[in-house]
Amino acid sequence: MNKKDIANIRKQFKLDNPRMNIREIFNVYVKKESGEIYHQVSRPFQMLDQETQELFLANFKKVLTGHLDAKLFELKFKRDVDYSTQTILYEGMQMDSADWQDNMLEIVGKMFAYASYEFDTVVTFIRGEYRKPTKKRNPESEEGGDDEVYANEFILCSLNKTDQPKKALMFDYIEKEFKSYHVVDPIINLDSPMCGFLFPAYNDNRADVNHILYCAGKVNQPDYTFIEKVLDCEDIITAQDDKDCFDLILKEVIGDEVDSRVISSVYEEIDRVVQENVEKEESEAPTLDYRDIERILTVSGVENVDEAKVEHAFKSVVSDEKHEFKASSLVPKTIKIETKVANVTIDPKDLKHVKYITYEGKRCLLLEVDEEVVVEGFKLEEKSL
Repeated sequence: MNKKDIANIRKQFKLDNPRMNIREIFNVYVKKESGEIYHQVSRPFQMLDQETQELFLANFKKVLTGHLDAKLFELKFKRDVDYSTQTILYEGMQMDSADWQDNMLEIVGKMFAYASYEFDTVVTFIRGEYRKPTKKRNPESEEGGDDEVYANEFILCSLNKTDQPKKALMFDYIEKEFKSYHVVDPIINLDSPMCGFLFPAYNDNRADVNHILYCAGKVNQPDYTFIEKVLDCEDIITAQDDKDCFDLILKEVIGDEVDSRVISSVYEEIDRVVQENVEKEESEAPTLDYRDIERILTVSGVENVDEAKVEHAFKSVVSDEKHEFKASSLVPKTIKIETKVANVTIDPKDLKHVKYITYEGKRCLLLEVDEEVVVEGFKLEEKSL
């Protein structure tokens, strides 16, 4: 799935939307530490009151919010797994209302067979149909729109912690006095899902039952046990892991010291590859192998680079010599330069305007700018080196 596919689904989670038909919601309350199911209930989603529906819809959006390979991960199911989660979910989509809950309880059992928590948790499943028009409506002919749609069944899951409400002071309007107020019922934290998933994944408007979209609780911190033992999926590499490996390869080839213009050119060239992919509206994210990296380093002005040198560096850092880096993971959004005097944050493409020099025996960071510099309403006095 790409970010456009995910955004299209996420924005459909709103009240009374004909393109998102959520038929059933199944909630399972699980006790802390023991992992025992304390309560379970399934009901038609439309039977919930409007306020409750809105709370859950906001939660489902959170499960589909985040950057790919950082918070959201498209996972591939393992092959040859007996009664795998893939099978459980696929069967669950096909079953009638009375039976699909048993399949979801199988997944809940897997969740708590490998994890225990210091708080009660609630596992929520929804089952429904997602529709997307095959083409936009033509305002002149009125054709298109919902006349013809892609229609796909799905199951979405969200795992949420419960919080104990805090004591508070309230004012009683009837008695006209202040009183302590304490609710003993736990509060389900729907704002920050611990994890979740959407089955199946969608590619080119088609359901892909061999993949699942997984949501981690925190950025670049996927639960590998959950991925392997609960979802029965293959290992993944986060965007941060990819970036760290790429940086090590650069150090192997370039060395520890580098001209700011060179590293800026490297990032610009990678970003050019990403932007070309966006302009062509390619569904697959662009990837880079060691040959691509050698080309990028060469055109960026790195000296003494050849394919053999890059391949050697690649193999010394990455265990899988056929590994391909996702280009979008390699360019940082911003670059932070931290010193004892000041911290500077700049765009990667502007790194070429930064120079590290020695002036009058002192180390200096030189930042090239086009405009006058104003500090606290004063223009800084300009001097020439």
